[in-house]
Amino acid sequence: MKLASRISLLLLLIGLVGRSHAQTVYAGETTVDKASLPGLYLTLQGDGKQLEKDWEEQLKTYGRLSSSRGTYRVPNADIQAISSEPINLVSTVKSTKTSATIFVSYDLGNGNYVKTGGTGYAAAEQVLKDFAGKSLFSQEVRIAEGSFDEGQKNHQKTVKKGEQLQRSIEQNAKEKERLLKRIDENAKELEQLQKDIEANKTEQASALTELENRKKNVEAVKAKKSNE
Repeated sequence: MKLASRISLLLLLIGLVGRSHAQTVYAGETTVDKASLPGLYLTLQGDGKQLEKDWEEQLKTYGRLSSSRGTYRVPNADIQAISSEPINLVSTVKSTKTSATIFVSYDLGNGNYVKTGGTGYAAAEQVLKDFAGKSLFSQEVRIAEGSFDEGQKNHQKTVKKGEQLQRSIEQNAKEKERLLKRIDENAKELEQLQKDIEANKTEQASALTELENRKKNVEAVKAKKSNE
């Protein structure tokens, strides 16, 4: 996720957390295994899959949890705020990329369910509101940490680039030094070549003089033979 997107979502979640205790919890029914169950609904905005995981972890605190295809069961849930007796809890979660809708049914025994105005309803409502605050706060923390990690990676990336640039500057300086040394050597080599050329001219002149002298010697020898 882009840093700007993380920040936007973070700001949204901060607002949501601030209103967590005002989350709407309402009574309703749903069908589970062809049976109509009364209970309470809660819809939360955020990462739906993560919200579902958070709710699953919350349910585990009540007792032994079993789940199948978005339906969760805690046969002997221990939720003292609602009832001092074990509760047969059934919950379903429908999640999307941006939200999750939680339904939870509390069977207090003998078909006596938590319903509006009945025993345990206010406590059950508060349980969901407390979960909303806790879960949204957790999302805020995760996004803030994610943004920090992303910023840290970006900082490390820029530091690494700076180190690479520094190495390039050092390599460039060494290359410049090598080239300047080569230019100096080339100048000295040119100076020596010019000296060698002048020396060669002198050698050519000497060799030519020697050649002419030997030619004259040959001619003198031939002339001597002719006069005998």
